Amino acid sequence: MTAVPDSGKAALVTGASRGIGYGVAEALVARGDRVCITGRNEDALKEAVERLGADRVIAVPGKAHDEAHQAVAVERTMEAFGRVDFLVNNAGTNPVFAPLADLDLGVARKVYETNVISALGFAQRTWHAWQKDHGGAIVNIASIAGVSASPFIGAYGMSKAAMINLTLQLAHEMAPGVRVNAIAPAVVKTKFAQTLYEGREAEAAAAYPLGRLGVPADIGGAAAFLTSDQSEWITGQTLIVDGGIFLNAGVG
Repeated sequence: MTAVPDSGKAALVTGASRGIGYGVAEALVARGDRVCITGRNEDALKEAVERLGADRVIAVPGKAHDEAHQAVAVERTMEAFGRVDFLVNNAGTNPVFAPLADLDLGVARKVYETNVISALGFAQRTWHAWQKDHGGAIVNIASIAGVSASPFIGAYGMSKAAMINLTLQLAHEMAPGVRVNAIAPAVVKTKFAQTLYEGREAEAAAAYPLGRLGVPADIGGAAAFLTSDQSEWITGQTLIVDGGIFLNAGVG
């Protein structure tokens, strides 16, 4: 297999031991970036590094909402690669399936803390460590739950709507040196989203005009584009990657 040339760029991808985050890291490594991945499970991170290539990838275990972990992850990235051009905020949680009217407010706070505040924390740290003086790009992994009603996952949808607005705010503040965009996926086949399709994948996929659910590589490709020179005139946008599901809105 032909070796991929080093792009000279480095990225930090949160929540990347599996699923969408891993798909993003895989796409960035494939084009020659060096990548730091984070996640809560140290063993899963080690396995991910082995698959991605220890010559290009490092891992920092920890909880995304932990400020000390955020600091260590950025510091380790700078120590290992000397730069952090790209940040992909993928870490997230959705611990409850219930209507908002009955939702424990402590759960809502946990969802917001993990999905939104952690993304802001990582953005602040990469900004001050590298991007403020050298430029770069940030991609926030949101969800179509953030741009539509999302029955029984309302707290998750609220947090992703906030993440989309965070994207707008950071894009405005960090221009012109740093571009900030978001990706809003529909259902992607990951362990995180398993309850949305498990045991009925064909039925779930039938609702999509493109005939299938998403896979992590679909989001990885979008993230690679939004951190590439080909997207250098794009900022403050939310790219919906949904297999066409929104085309069915209002039908029926």
